[in-house]
Amino acid sequence: MENVSERRRKGLAMKFTKMHGLGNDYVYINCLQESVSDPAALSRKLSDRHFGVGGDGVILICPSEKADFTMDMYNADGSRGAMCGNGIRCVGKYVYDHGMTDKTSLKIETLSGIHDLELTVEDGAVSRVQVDMGEPVFEPGKIPVQLPDQDGGMQQVVAYPIQVLGKMYRMTCVSMGNPHAVVPVEDPLLMNIEKIGPIFEHLSVFPDRVNTEFIKVQDRRNVLMRVWERGSGETLACGTGACAVAAACFLNGWTDREVTVHLRGGDLFIRWDEETNRIYMTGPAVTVFEGEVTL
Repeated sequence: MENVSERRRKGLAMKFTKMHGLGNDYVYINCLQESVSDPAALSRKLSDRHFGVGGDGVILICPSEKADFTMDMYNADGSRGAMCGNGIRCVGKYVYDHGMTDKTSLKIETLSGIHDLELTVEDGAVSRVQVDMGEPVFEPGKIPVQLPDQDGGMQQVVAYPIQVLGKMYRMTCVSMGNPHAVVPVEDPLLMNIEKIGPIFEHLSVFPDRVNTEFIKVQDRRNVLMRVWERGSGETLACGTGACAVAAACFLNGWTDREVTVHLRGGDLFIRWDEETNRIYMTGPAVTVFEGEVTL
């Protein structure tokens, strides 16, 4: 029987780290040490919660010529994602805790651009991370969302009426490097998200599908949120989604520029800076376990 080192030499075994940000969990692969030939297939295999490691997807940590590191993420269904707020916090924790850097200010390259991270270190390990999530995008063509009346020169999709399963909703669309539809509902915790979420995800007005945040504004600084992510289904948290919610709520006049977004996995603090127009997200990052998987 081959031992572990022999399987690794033949490329049949791979080290991984399971991490999560507020329950939004991914399998992390250090591509400075491991080689991944088909990341989409690997994500489908490892994300399976019955036959794999289990997670909302796979995130590859790779070298970068423009930043300190590159984050390359894949959803559980193998589709590639441009950005993940919870995922990038864990990337910051991974590279610091594994001694790949001693810097507490990092630049991470993603498909949605380069993001600045500020790490909070306690007892030699990263506990929290602030991420510069960039500027929210409201222009329909850049989200993208294609509505019947866009020929009229619509600049923003704010509280736009949309009918799903015979019920009228009002959605506000935002891109945070990936498309989001923010939808107020009576009670996010009681809604049938397994039924409604996939319908929103595949609405014909979203050519690249969409992440949908179902929300209830509690007061000017607190919002309750539940999320259906494209390619992954319901997740316990979504960092880009929380940023989209903060932007949408301020745009509609419901909240201030600083809000705490309460998700099923915990809380994220979001600040939309008036001077720079950039959104900053702060939240925890947690290592669950490390292991090795046979491919």
